[in-house]
Amino acid sequence: MEMPRALGVLLLLHLASGKRNVLAVTEQPRKVCEGLDHANQYDNFGLEDTAKCFAKCTQSGNESCNLGNLQRYWLSYEVHLVETSPKDTVNMSFLKALVLNISTNISKDLHFSLAASQIPRQVTEDEHQHPDRVRLPRSLFESLQGSKPTIRLAITILDIGPGTLFKGPQLSTADGSSVLNNRLVGLSLGRIPVTQLAEPLEITFSHQHQPPNMTLSCVFWDVNKGRTERTFLGKMGAGAGEWGSSGTGLHLQDPPAFFPPTSLSLPSTPLPSSPGSSGDWSSKGCSTNLGANRTVCRCDHLTFFALLLKPILDKVTVRALTRISQAGCGTSMIFLAFSIVLYALLRFSWQRFKSEDAPKIHVALSISLFLLNLAFFINVGHGLMGSDATCWVRGAIFHYFLLCAFTWMALEAFHLYLLIIKVFNTYFGHYFLKLSLVGWGLPALIVIGTGSANSYGPYAIRNKENIIVLELCWFRKETALYVTVHGYFLFIFLVSAVVLALVAWKIFTLPSGVAGKERRTNWKRVLTILGLSSLVGVTWGLAIFTPLGVSTIYIFALFTSLQGVFIFCWFVVLYLPSWSTMTSSSGTARNDQAPIVSQE
Repeated sequence: MEMPRALGVLLLLHLASGKRNVLAVTEQPRKVCEGLDHANQYDNFGLEDTAKCFAKCTQSGNESCNLGNLQRYWLSYEVHLVETSPKDTVNMSFLKALVLNISTNISKDLHFSLAASQIPRQVTEDEHQHPDRVRLPRSLFESLQGSKPTIRLAITILDIGPGTLFKGPQLSTADGSSVLNNRLVGLSLGRIPVTQLAEPLEITFSHQHQPPNMTLSCVFWDVNKGRTERTFLGKMGAGAGEWGSSGTGLHLQDPPAFFPPTSLSLPSTPLPSSPGSSGDWSSKGCSTNLGANRTVCRCDHLTFFALLLKPILDKVTVRALTRISQAGCGTSMIFLAFSIVLYALLRFSWQRFKSEDAPKIHVALSISLFLLNLAFFINVGHGLMGSDATCWVRGAIFHYFLLCAFTWMALEAFHLYLLIIKVFNTYFGHYFLKLSLVGWGLPALIVIGTGSANSYGPYAIRNKENIIVLELCWFRKETALYVTVHGYFLFIFLVSAVVLALVAWKIFTLPSGVAGKERRTNWKRVLTILGLSSLVGVTWGLAIFTPLGVSTIYIFALFTSLQGVFIFCWFVVLYLPSWSTMTSSSGTARNDQAPIVSQE
């Protein structure tokens, strides 16, 4: 009896082992992040399992992800809350939601708090108590009074994590662009698409003071952006998985006849989804009201909203600007060296150069710009290499030569003022020596004062994700930067601009008997003003317009880095002996230019 029983036990174990092997062969690995395992499953397990993809789906591509399916899952969940879910609240680590019935006959706007750690709740109108909030205008609900006495509203706060979900083609995490706090705010009336509101809704996002190189913009998730669509009229596709236009995004089985024209727009039928991202961020219909610690978004529709944080200068732009600046500065250094050598040759060959101060001022400006460009090459090329003391010295040297260049530009303007505007009683003993004390001494005093406050050190432009886009030895204290660089330059630029304007007025109002024939001299006058502009540093004034966009930054980098070339051209035209000989015989250009720059 024992032997058959033992054989039976062995047979059962063998069969069980074989069954396990069969299951091991036939069982397929779960692919949650393909967006298929939990499609239309919105229980806690399905939500938590799908939410893991927020961290798994990254640019490294280690996890197989279908961003389109995953994004549609969360967009569909917003409709599920309104249409079929019995829950009034959802409280999970990555998701907070409130669902409530709203009367379409209300007398005032509705306000809800959007604190990230709390379930959204209805609040009174108190900006200080609830910095993160949403305001829904009563006109939104009044437009639906003819349909139902009450409608269901879902407000969700979704933490999308640092991965690629809901980032879209517009954001490049390599450049530091991101969704502020990785948080989306969803507003939905279920299958009721709401667009083109007469009065926009308001969402207020609170945040810390942003770096000066970052910009914030209000956006919504547009599922049709970047895809080919065809207009669909008549009966629309059914099912919560088919998405429409930039409202709540859901196609209706039968569009209700009661929707007023301002609230209902016919969606489009999308093409089948691809493994890539479905949709992108768009700002259409939204406006951004920036504040120091909060930003108010006003939009004319309901969907998922977010606040995008993007660097004004991304890494690609910074590299391009750095290369342009380095190429321009290198070219300028060559031509500035030519100007200095040319001055030395003319000084030995022309006796008048030893007594005239204007060429000396031009050369002093050329020397300061040459040393500034050299300091720029060293500073940008070495980054933060070396000790803290070395970085402190490099920052101080760079600051000193920048101030020297600004100061000599101001002295060029002062010299022009004496020559053209004041004219009489302009003799000063040891004139160039006094200018040199100001041109080289005043910047030294400023640098000594700034250095004594320990203001120099590592300087980095970072985005919200702490990604560095540029670093060098410069200022560690922004106050010193604003006062000794921005403020100093602004004062010099304004003074130089006023002097240049007066000089231009003088030149263009010269009598024809002095200036020669009008038709022959107008172009020379224009060229004279352009040449003087390079001396007084008007091109640096383009920095004022850099907030207008990247194109103005490129123009600023190009023109300022080529200032040395412009000075060399002016120097050659004005002082080269061959040109002097030619113009002295014609008697035209010399009368225009020599009194402006060369004589006292």
